[in-house]
Amino acid sequence: MSQTYSFALDVLLVSSAGLLALLSNRLTARTRVPAPLLVLIAAAVVVKAVPTLHAPPERIVVQLVTVALVLILFDGGMHIGWNRFRAAAAPIAVVGVAGTFLTAAGAAVFLYFAVGLDWYPALLVATAVSPTDPAVVFSVLGQHEIAGRSGTILEGESGANDPVGIALMAGLIAAHGVGVGPFEQVVIEFVLQMAVGGLVGLIGGRGLLWFMRRVPLPSESLYPLRTAVSAFVVFGVATLLHGSGFLAVFVAGIALGDSRAPYKLEIERFQSALASLGELVAFVVLGLTVDVGQLARSEVWVPGLLLGVLLAVAIRPLLVGVCLIPWPLDRGERIFALLAGLKGAVPILLGGAILDARLPQADRLYGIVVVVVVFSVAVQGTLVPTFARLLRLPMRSVQLEPWAFGVRLGAEPEGAQRLTVASGSAADGRRIEELSDLSEGAWISIVVRDDQLLPAREDVELRPGDEVLVLAPRELRESVRAVFSQPSGEH
Repeated sequence: MSQTYSFALDVLLVSSAGLLALLSNRLTARTRVPAPLLVLIAAAVVVKAVPTLHAPPERIVVQLVTVALVLILFDGGMHIGWNRFRAAAAPIAVVGVAGTFLTAAGAAVFLYFAVGLDWYPALLVATAVSPTDPAVVFSVLGQHEIAGRSGTILEGESGANDPVGIALMAGLIAAHGVGVGPFEQVVIEFVLQMAVGGLVGLIGGRGLLWFMRRVPLPSESLYPLRTAVSAFVVFGVATLLHGSGFLAVFVAGIALGDSRAPYKLEIERFQSALASLGELVAFVVLGLTVDVGQLARSEVWVPGLLLGVLLAVAIRPLLVGVCLIPWPLDRGERIFALLAGLKGAVPILLGGAILDARLPQADRLYGIVVVVVVFSVAVQGTLVPTFARLLRLPMRSVQLEPWAFGVRLGAEPEGAQRLTVASGSAADGRRIEELSDLSEGAWISIVVRDDQLLPAREDVELRPGDEVLVLAPRELRESVRAVFSQPSGEH
């Protein structure tokens, strides 16, 4: 019986901690301090204050955070989808790869010349702090979303630079140093991981879509589970083939994002919930590995703080800004994309890889990484809403919609499209009866404005942000979409 009570106590403590972590999002809405930071600090303080509580083994930490990242990246890819990714694919690829390398190089130069680290540990720390985490950005924006391409670029960059940073760190640790020979090894390993990961992700995403559409299951509750498990299959296959499993699940999510499949809405909501849970678990577990006493040492917090400031105001804005020059972003969008590159769970995970490598001064190096992340999230993160307001970014309100109304169909509704009226589109400011751009055989059946249903009468004037349900033959899909989309060349 004592074992039963002991287990019940453990369940109570873990569930209570999880509930508090979830409720921390309400505090975020008031203070603009990202919830992941609150969770990280709370876990670090608890492990320091309770002597009987110890950090989990490094292997368990890595495995738990890896599972969390698979869920986060897969959900991030689905949220972007192929259409949004295609519109910003080139800047995402350049910033995600070249921007990550340049950021790591710039940070390594600072650590070598200003802090006095040797080149190898300087490169390891710089690589660890180069990936970004847009989930932290969007958590402090609350119920608002960036409407321009900068939001897509930030999301896509993070999905790309997480695998890039992880692959680069793996190559550096395997090389055991710097030089011509190790450099070639790092390049070969990196190219192999990116190529294999991208290919497996694309094939896996298309294969998963076929699987979802062609193989029915006996219960609707099984469809989201199948998709989640399939994401881990993609990760495992890519990793065993010496590719980047993280890139593979991100690409698979993108390939799946805009495609229709049975119970797709339920799948998306389930994946979003898993990703949110994964983020909380990752920060809790990583917080348990943080030694507060180590962070208080001047040789840790001083270089960490300086590096965090330089990454926020100089290194990333200058070097990533060079990568974005070829693309005609609005001035405000460009500045926001450069200033909002916040750090998250991946840098701390990569810092843990430095600890695992048993390098000299590994605790100090890990502490520097943690200080950079804490500064980025606590200071830079709380300023993100101010940046967005001062730069007058196009924002759209994302209000919660707890009520839903829909119908179930036994066959795919091929002729139905749910579209949003974009500012400057052919439909913007025109009455439904005036939409001569719509081909014959296409008609609007539902209009949603400010979370309210409107009758789709001919005299209803459409406004930017209105959601419409259009019924049309499948061959008219692209022409119908064009009526409500932003004209090409405008951003």
